[in-house]
Parts: sequence; structure tokens; C-alpha cells
Amino acid sequence: MRIGIYARVSTKDQSCDLQLRDLRAYCAARGFASVREFVDVGESGAKDSRPQLNELMAAARKRLFDAVVVWRFDRFARSTKHLLLALEEFRSLGIQFTSYQENIDTSSPLGQALFTIVSAVAQLERDLIRERVSAGIRNARACGKQLGRPRRVVSDEEVRRLRSEGASLREIAKELGIGYGTVRVRLRGGLDTRETKTQC
Repeated sequence: MRIGIYARVSTKDQSCDLQLRDLRAYCAARGFASVREFVDVGESGAKDSRPQLNELMAAARKRLFDAVVVWRFDRFARSTKHLLLALEEFRSLGIQFTSYQENIDTSSPLGQALFTIVSAVAQLERDLIRERVSAGIRNARACGKQLGRPRRVVSDEEVRRLRSEGASLREIAKELGIGYGTVRVRLRGGLDTRETKTQC
């Protein structure tokens, strides 16, 4: 099994030796021969972006290893949300995740249950965001607010007048704030059933 080890300390005067020693011993005890280490030194856990963590995630997306092993959750994720998103991504990639100190291994029955919970929480968050957006739109409409761009009515005569003055189709469209295709339809004398809108 191919393993990606991740370790981190917040300041440059700290060392990752303790984390790496435990994680190397863990991998050796389980016979994991192919191990790649990603170590961030002097990188705060609150940062959105960390060089070695970014490399680990990029390697995971390329399926360069089968499992990620960390010393503790807080060495890996900056927040609960970050952890949930990472676990959900690992689950979708088919990559196992192990936290040494918390004794969580997603290849075990308990770990699989954790993945299920993580997936459910992530789906719940997506559903709540969608519901909040929908509720906001419904409230805006109930208050009489018109959504989208305001309508603009343009007469055929106005289009023909600009054309007779030598304006190109694109110039007419820009002048009147309507689409190029609408200008062509109006000049042909047809009825454009599409609703035209002004530019915001």
C-alpha cells in the first residue's frame, strides 16, 4: 500500500521528529513499504494554504498513494470544516485516512462509519446553503423586487433608423443594449420572441 505521511509544526524552532518517528513506526509495523513524507515547518494550522499540504492534496488527486496518515487531526486540518471537506475528497478518491493519536482509521468499520457521517454532514451543508439561497429569492420576490436584468423594449423603427444612418449591426446592438441576433431579426422584419434585456 502506498502511504502519504503528513506532519506539521507551527514555528521554525519546533521539530516534527516526534510525529515522524511515531508515523514511521506505525507504517513499518503494518508493512507499508512505499511511504512519502510531506512536512510543513513553521506553518500555522490556521492558514488556508500550506506548501506541503498543497503538494499532498495534489498527489492524492493524482492517486499517487492509497492512504494518508497524520499524527493528529489538528496537525492536518485548520478547522472542522476543513477536515470534513478533506475527508469527503479522500472518500471520493478512494483514499483511506488514518489519525495516529485519535486512533481513527477509515479502513476499519468505525472509520467507514466516520466517512458516512462526514459525507452526510457535507451533504447537509450543501442542502442548507441551497435552501438559504432559495429562501432569499422567494423573499425578494414576495417583497416585489424584480430579479435579473430590467426589460427593455426596442421598436423596429429605431433599429431601422440606426441602420439607415450607416450603423453596423454590432453598433446598433451596443447602442440599444440588445443582442446582435435580435438586431438581425428586427431588420429582417421578423418577430423576435426572445426577451431582450439591457446590459447591467
